[in-house]
Amino acid sequence: MERTFEVRAPGRVNLIGEHTDYNGGLCLPVAIPAATTARVSLRDGAVHRLVSAQQDEPWEGTAQDAAPGAVRGWAAYAAGVLWALAEAGHDVPALDLRLDSTVPLGAGLSSSASLEAAVAVAAVTATGRQLDDALRVELVAACRRAETEVVGAPTGGLDQTAVVLAQAGHALLIDFDDGSTEQVPVDLAAAGLTLLVVDTRVSHDLTDGGYGSRREECEEAARRLGVPSLRSATPGSVAGLDDDVLRRRATHVVGEIARVEEAVDALRAGDWATVGRLFTTSHASLRDDFEVSCAELDLVVDTALQVGALAARMTGGGFGGSAIALVPAERADAVRRAVDTAFADRGLATPGHLDGTPSAGAALTPSR
Repeated sequence: MERTFEVRAPGRVNLIGEHTDYNGGLCLPVAIPAATTARVSLRDGAVHRLVSAQQDEPWEGTAQDAAPGAVRGWAAYAAGVLWALAEAGHDVPALDLRLDSTVPLGAGLSSSASLEAAVAVAAVTATGRQLDDALRVELVAACRRAETEVVGAPTGGLDQTAVVLAQAGHALLIDFDDGSTEQVPVDLAAAGLTLLVVDTRVSHDLTDGGYGSRREECEEAARRLGVPSLRSATPGSVAGLDDDVLRRRATHVVGEIARVEEAVDALRAGDWATVGRLFTTSHASLRDDFEVSCAELDLVVDTALQVGALAARMTGGGFGGSAIALVPAERADAVRRAVDTAFADRGLATPGHLDGTPSAGAALTPSR
């Protein structure tokens, strides 16, 4: 392996299937062009050095120096991957990683999973291994372990799976009951559509308690229903829950899993009208039953639909973050302007706009 090289790992948006991953359900994410880049050099000795263009302080240490409880902040995500890989038996040489990212922090676009995946691909590439399908699955596990054990965020694994396994021009259907994945073609160009991503700039944080409480509520609903997860629940059984909050949480999850299945069929058939209906229903469920939307996300969705979007919904864990909209290509600029105007009229900060074109997963950057 060359002593210097570069890797890239994308962010992601979820087309549909929100808060279903930790319930053994189905999700349908795509990778996006915004990405974390790692410029990698091999070092002598055993000490890694990680520097991020988005952070003031570098991190230096061995893989064991990044064990759970030993490191905090951004380095917990990045160096935590080195610890997880070492725990899995990967003999990673000392690395100098210079990281930079175009995935906005706190936007619900998997900036953390993008960072983790960039470090993971850099680390195994440095060992000389080829990034085949089996190794990619190992990297997903290491990235998840870094985030759950080192960072302490209760992730369900959607983000890491998407940014590592995604393929350009496809959505990734993930079944969190059996761990299987399937590539689903998403031909936006043929339909004359653009996938817009709008960052509300309302920062969300998976460690702030809201995400964890929803997960606990879902687990309690499953316990009361006597099923291993809400994947095994039915609309009829959920309707019998006597706790209003738990019933609404479970109603969202069971309905959302069904919507993912229907969305996959619609995408394969090029039935964009059905996709639009499913997006609208999903957003309403996240807003009303799961209660993870916010005024800014609702404003993006409502404005985009009023100005000609075929479909729009919040994406990600919620409590801020981003929304997506499927828009006829010729209407994309008009939708962006309308959203900006709507935010300005309400005295809100100007939102960010990103390209949502389905893109490739984490990989070594080809040499120029």
